[in-house]
Amino acid sequence: MPDQHDPSGPDRNEGPARTGAAGGPAEPAGPGGAAPLTGQAAVDNLLGLLDLEPIEVNIFRGRSPEVGPQRVFGGQVAGQALVAAGRTVDAARPVHSLHGYFVRPGDPTVPIVYSVEVIRDGGSFSVRRVTAIQHGKSIFFMSASFHTPERGLDHQTQMPSDVPPPESVPTLTERLARYPERLGIWSRVPQSIDVRYVGEPGWVPSGDRPASPHQRVWMRIAGRLPDSPLIQACALTYASDLTLLDSVLSWHGEVWGPEGFAGASLDHAVWFHRPFRADDWFLYDCESPSAADGRGLATGRIFAADGRHLATVVQEGLLRRVGS
Repeated sequence: MPDQHDPSGPDRNEGPARTGAAGGPAEPAGPGGAAPLTGQAAVDNLLGLLDLEPIEVNIFRGRSPEVGPQRVFGGQVAGQALVAAGRTVDAARPVHSLHGYFVRPGDPTVPIVYSVEVIRDGGSFSVRRVTAIQHGKSIFFMSASFHTPERGLDHQTQMPSDVPPPESVPTLTERLARYPERLGIWSRVPQSIDVRYVGEPGWVPSGDRPASPHQRVWMRIAGRLPDSPLIQACALTYASDLTLLDSVLSWHGEVWGPEGFAGASLDHAVWFHRPFRADDWFLYDCESPSAADGRGLATGRIFAADGRHLATVVQEGLLRRVGS
């Protein structure tokens, strides 16, 4: 839920969701304005954000990066909430779905407390409810369900066949090289996720983006992650919020920022279908089935490079034209 807004603006948050530049969520830049971290150093920085501190039974504390006037990136909150939930469940029972709502902006200057409620531990399923709290108020709440793997029916939709391989697709930085004024925060935050739009991203100037009902993005964590299925799922959840809402604008050929739109995630849901590694390439195939009343609905299918359907994501976001 990335709260896709103008990456060059001072505050890209509208409404309850938190903000991070697509492909460059709100992680702190290097000291003294140094070049941003890349590769494994950037990934280690991301892992540090996901490493919660236990402070009481089923209560954890997560740090928020310093991002100046920005709000806390929604993918960070969802990823940290999933870490908290997963730490109260047997590791042999992986997460299969999560549903979260963003109700208030996150404050990056103070920690976030995650309170986990144990709803049920059954023979095959465990259910948790997590509330993220700052300043005594809920900023996000999520339900997550965990399931012991078992045999059953198996089928899937097919991965799009007309997508070029990720190695042949320009990076986001390369795509935006024509528009240095649009790089904004992307040029300053750690590059923990390699993001490669197959078409034009919503960060180009107004008029430079052709309308398309599909938005397809190759992604991978830009270094190596631990083998833990929970960490892999948390990293994928984090990444899944980066570009999804942009598919609503893609339908109309619209962009973020000046002469375009500001937006914020309202909710976020992920269903995990098959085992995966978030540090391997995956295709995020997104589209928007509907937009009305200032809100847009976006759906995304996540495929491994070999065609396996790994996960499905759904999100609704608030979209307002800048200046309105």
